[in-house]
Amino acid sequence: MTAYDGVFTEESATPVVRKVALSHLSVELGHLYMDDFQAGRPRLLAQFEAVRPWVAAAVRACAGELGERPPRVSTCFLIDDYFTRFSTPRAVIADLVAAAAEAGLTIDYVARESGCAVADGVDVATLVRQHLVAEPPEGDNGGRPPTAVSGWLSNGERGGEGPASAMAAPRAWQPPRQSAVQNHSIFVDIELWNGPAEQPRWSCPFLAAVWQLQRLGLIRHLGEPVGEPRPMTPREAPEEWERLPAVVQLNPHAAPFRAYRTFSALAARFLPIELAVRTILGQVAVDPAVAAQVRERAGAEGITLPGEVVDRLRYAFQ
Repeated sequence: MTAYDGVFTEESATPVVRKVALSHLSVELGHLYMDDFQAGRPRLLAQFEAVRPWVAAAVRACAGELGERPPRVSTCFLIDDYFTRFSTPRAVIADLVAAAAEAGLTIDYVARESGCAVADGVDVATLVRQHLVAEPPEGDNGGRPPTAVSGWLSNGERGGEGPASAMAAPRAWQPPRQSAVQNHSIFVDIELWNGPAEQPRWSCPFLAAVWQLQRLGLIRHLGEPVGEPRPMTPREAPEEWERLPAVVQLNPHAAPFRAYRTFSALAARFLPIELAVRTILGQVAVDPAVAAQVRERAGAEGITLPGEVVDRLRYAFQ
């Protein structure tokens, strides 16, 4: 018998959790949407020039935390091919790499947002959805459907008029209330998907949460990692998005794609999305065996990781 966080399972029923290579820091250089690409090279160049100082600062901070050891740092870029298909992977990746190089940056890995939904034949988004543990707010009476049914997740209790018993006067309006409130509530209600639960159309925040979990090396399917990076040059990239792997390794000398911590340099328009991402990740129950493995490996390097996944994420918004 084996125990993880008080849950006992048969040893034979527990799949072996395969390790993944881990950097100290995964740096996201940005997201690309169709309107950014259509704006041409100047928009891409402006993106990379804007994030370059933040990237340098993040790498210095990581090096400072490690002391004498050189940091293992990899860079990545996420392309939205889930909500809108545009151009071709070959053209998009070539333009990204060229613009980054002009700004003095190197893109080690490129990822497809569709790969946060399905990668290597595995329904990754559903896998993460199955690990959601949405905590009902205090005093919940079942009036709101559970997240697995509604597709909505919140960090507390919605406002509105409370239910009244038969023949009683309506109750007074109650404001929304955050579950882990500190002085004042910041209530967030997030749509994770729409459409039927068996064929969901995932929301941007939910796919972004999957993306963060991938970068942190915390996703496994039957003990195996999903979306392993595949080496490819920009010229080798296919013309069809469906043929592009979920994660492509462009730099053969890059540090590992996944890392103990992530840093994302993003435009200010992504701030609401990342607030939603952090809310989602606060209610994802990571496989205890995977979580323990990552913590132990960090400890062997003298690194103390925060217990909460969201505390391993860092940002710069401009």
